[in-house]
Amino acid sequence: MTDDLPDISRFCSVVAQIHLDSMGKSPNGQYGFHITTHLAYVDNDNSWSGSWEQWYARALKRMLQEEENSHGPDDELKVLTAAMFDKLRTLPKQFPPWSSDPSEGIWGIQHLLHPDMPSRDVFAASYFNDTVITTIEQLLDCEEECLVMELYNLLIRPTHDFELRWHRDDIPPAATGEEEQRRLEEPAWHAQWNLALYDDDSLTVVPGSHKRARTEQERAAEPFAKDMPGQLVVTLKAGDMVFYDNNILHRGVYDSRKERMTLHGSVGHLAGGRVRAQNVLQHGTGEWVERCRFDGLAEGMKGRAESMRQRLVEMGRAEGEGVGFSQED
Repeated sequence: MTDDLPDISRFCSVVAQIHLDSMGKSPNGQYGFHITTHLAYVDNDNSWSGSWEQWYARALKRMLQEEENSHGPDDELKVLTAAMFDKLRTLPKQFPPWSSDPSEGIWGIQHLLHPDMPSRDVFAASYFNDTVITTIEQLLDCEEECLVMELYNLLIRPTHDFELRWHRDDIPPAATGEEEQRRLEEPAWHAQWNLALYDDDSLTVVPGSHKRARTEQERAAEPFAKDMPGQLVVTLKAGDMVFYDNNILHRGVYDSRKERMTLHGSVGHLAGGRVRAQNVLQHGTGEWVERCRFDGLAEGMKGRAESMRQRLVEMGRAEGEGVGFSQED
């Protein structure tokens, strides 16, 4: 043992090798240990978990609680702790608001543009990318000056198999056919996309359903029906990107055996008003967007990002009070 700092590359390689050597050796196929381990004098919560994310979140909460027990409450630490765990889409809920308790597992990470998110500028550079923005301008038939920053999330492999029911993001299932048709005839005022970092076939849609009300057969179908007439499984290879109207009839089917990391974003139009404000602010974006800055981006992209952010701030001030939630589980 010495007090010298190790070579960073060699040190990381050694740590990575330790983890690689332990792969496949769990006696029950889960993450954890059969004995208590310690970080210095602090004992870790190593109870068995179905996923690494679940194990790590519980262990981290244990450490943070030990910090408070030893040194007393700290207002800043409480804010940071809440920010870490409130960015999760936790099982078994499909729609917001999600619990900050990850004990049953998670299926997504919210707020990739949050100012406290590590590597935020990497995500921001992909969100405000020229190719993305140009495509959205074409889809919405508008100029960049009309675009509004909305949501950017990462959808991941869940702890256990998990499915979303058939739904439209902004239209509740209780809507009548006339109500559905009226809403669907209105301009979409947004573009939504999935960008797969791994091969991904989790999204299933009914093509063309964003232009019409549900048929009687679709209304009568079970919420988690596995074979909706005319359905299409959207198959993405790593690096593929698909844009879609979030009011298309769709569902998600998430296989816990398949690795998944898919960037899930949306950009809105100024004319979206209260409907888009609800869709965005129900996720808690309004709690941090006013202090969000994009100084780490290239100059042209930085100006675009700041303008789109400011339009969201102004929309929230005009439409954000009491927007509620678009859907219920």
